[in-house]
Amino acid sequence: MDRLIDAGKIVNTHGVRGEVKIEVWLDSAALLRGCGRVIVNGTEHRLLSAREQKGWLIAKLDGVDDINAAMALKERTVQVYREDVKLPAGTVFVRDILGATVVTEDGKTVGKLIDALEYPAHMVYVVRGETEHLIPAVPAFIRAIDAEAGVVTVHLIEGM
Repeated sequence: MDRLIDAGKIVNTHGVRGEVKIEVWLDSAALLRGCGRVIVNGTEHRLLSAREQKGWLIAKLDGVDDINAAMALKERTVQVYREDVKLPAGTVFVRDILGATVVTEDGKTVGKLIDALEYPAHMVYVVRGETEHLIPAVPAFIRAIDAEAGVVTVHLIEGM
């Protein structure tokens, strides 16, 4: 597994004291804020302060002390160390289960998880086997996820 995870992108500066505005690619700005450090353009920065504002994260990075230094980071990808992200219990990074074998509760192979589509209500897993299945990523259908073994256990209903 990769040690670094792409977590967002610096889209602009904020103010004149070196704060940056980050488009967050994780599930929430709180996850990124909780990391404590980020990597931008190969350089590690401590998060000196961070606050959410209208879905964005406004952050002050150590070593970025003025608007010119912040402007130099514009359009750069923000990465975090995997071990710094505090995922809620029972959740995994989607990237860790892409390619996983999807099986039913009775052990029949459905196929491979090839994509995860983000919808407003919930995520939908795209599983390709003999046919393609769209499986809502909710507890009614996803019974277990074992990222280390690469297996996702699902409950299918007629018509799936």
